[in-house]
Amino acid sequence: MHVDFAGPAGRLEGLIEGPKHPRAAVVFAHPHPLLGGGGTMHTKAVYQASKGLNRIGCAVLRFNFRGVGRSAGEFDNGMGERGDFTAALDFMAAKFEGVPLWAGGFSFGSWIALETGSVDPRVSLLIGIAPPWTKEDYVWPNTLACEKPKFFVQGESDELCAIQDMWAYYAQLKEPKELVVIDAANHLFEGQTPEVGEALEELLGDYE
Repeated sequence: MHVDFAGPAGRLEGLIEGPKHPRAAVVFAHPHPLLGGGGTMHTKAVYQASKGLNRIGCAVLRFNFRGVGRSAGEFDNGMGERGDFTAALDFMAAKFEGVPLWAGGFSFGSWIALETGSVDPRVSLLIGIAPPWTKEDYVWPNTLACEKPKFFVQGESDELCAIQDMWAYYAQLKEPKELVVIDAANHLFEGQTPEVGEALEELLGDYE
């Protein structure tokens, strides 16, 4: 279902998919809109992650950050996008009142989701797909201090967010945490995007 909701810079467009009475309501953020061909809510790994979450009973909102697609505003290097993500959390919390609220994202979107969701008291669980741990200007103080459950999916051959960086930061993260590494996958999981959704099913299918 296509939706529009209010963001700090104007209307944001999104898609909600999943059951009417979900086990969790998830906001899922897309990659950097100005890099790698331009991330949107339709990026394949975002789509497959959302489908995996749908299959385990979650309602998922994927949406376009400011300046992407029909969303108002202009790219703001992460600061404004955090406001967009909070607006998406507001929307899902109101739509699915009383349902657990989860925050997730892919690449740049994972930075926004993890740093925002870590300090939002409504968010009970965090999901990061190929987090850009060591990219310039990306800092992770909230995530590193967070004691909420954290679940990660990483490509073994990620050329932008190296697996060794994933392991180094993962070691610093507080429990509880889990990680699935997809064999031979690159940053965009090209040719392997369905495995992203399958990994989330594996990680979260039995989570309570």
